[in-house]
Amino acid sequence: MALDRQAAARAAAAVTGIPRDDDGPVFKEPWEAQAFAMALALHERGLFTWNEWAASLAGEIKRAQELGDADSGETYYRHWLATLERMIAEKGVATPDAMHRTRQAWEHAADRTPHGAPIELKPEDFHN
Repeated sequence: MALDRQAAARAAAAVTGIPRDDDGPVFKEPWEAQAFAMALALHERGLFTWNEWAASLAGEIKRAQELGDADSGETYYRHWLATLERMIAEKGVATPDAMHRTRQAWEHAADRTPHGAPIELKPEDFHN
């Protein structure tokens, strides 16, 4: 998934806390960049405004802190992903159950995929 640099810059300006350097957002793991790109795509399709996203993300971070998250920055994109999942469910794009089934299918597909090969979801992944 290619990252649109202009969209990333708009997101970084609109949502505080995004880890960044002089070139823009930085990510420790590929899944962080993918979660970021998914949020960009959904924003650009009008699913939510950046103000709405920022408020939801702040709420997610606050809930995590209340449960003991040290807020060291290590979990920032975990909060981003949880916010993305919450908003997708709240907006009716997918139910929590559908997201759970897809996550299980993805894990099944990842387990059968040789290291370094692309993970491909197949219909049978959804039946285990």
